[in-house]
This record gives sequence, C-alpha cells and structure tokens, in this order.
Amino acid sequence: MKKLHLAISTNKIEETIKDYSLRFGMEPCAYVIGEYALWRTETLNVSIRQDALCTPGSLRHLGWEDTSATEFSKEADVNGVVWERFAAQHQADEINEIWPETNYHPE
Repeated sequence: MKKLHLAISTNKIEETIKDYSLRFGMEPCAYVIGEYALWRTETLNVSIRQDALCTPGSLRHLGWEDTSATEFSKEADVNGVVWERFAAQHQADEINEIWPETNYHPE
C-alpha cells in the first residue's frame, strides 16, 4: 500500500501541531519538541519540521510511503521537487538517527 508523503516547513511548530492534529483528527505519531512532528493516516504521511533553510509553510519534499520499498530513495522531478520513496521503517530509522531520544517505532 502507498501513502502520499508531504513534508512541510514551519516556524510555528506548536501552533501547526495543534492545527494539523485537528485537521487529521489525531495526534502526531512522532513528535520532537520544537522541531518535528509526523502524522500517518490511512492515506497520508505528513511531516512538519522547523527548518531554518526553508521558507515557513513551504514544501520541503514529496514522496511515497510504500510497503514494498526495500530501501530509501529520492530523486528530483522535472520541476526540481524532491520525491522520496521509503517504507515506514526507513522513515523511523531516519527520525531516530536525527533525534535518538525519540525512539520512534512505526505501528
């Protein structure tokens, strides 16, 4: 199964978490105070990140969470938009590498 992945930058992480939690009807499944949050619904994989390198509210990248992905991959499309493809565990490994204290395990 594939879920569309959207990665968005923010400079208002706490407000964005409250807003998106209401929109998705659930709390994030991974959360790093002041830096990052991830929601995994039945059809979407959405992450937000406080990222000084990106304009707040801008798209960081797109992709697919794909249960059949055997490795993490990424490439840019004709417009320069980065697309990633990964399994949930690949994303968890990346989260835990950047923020080891998170100890995130996908369900």
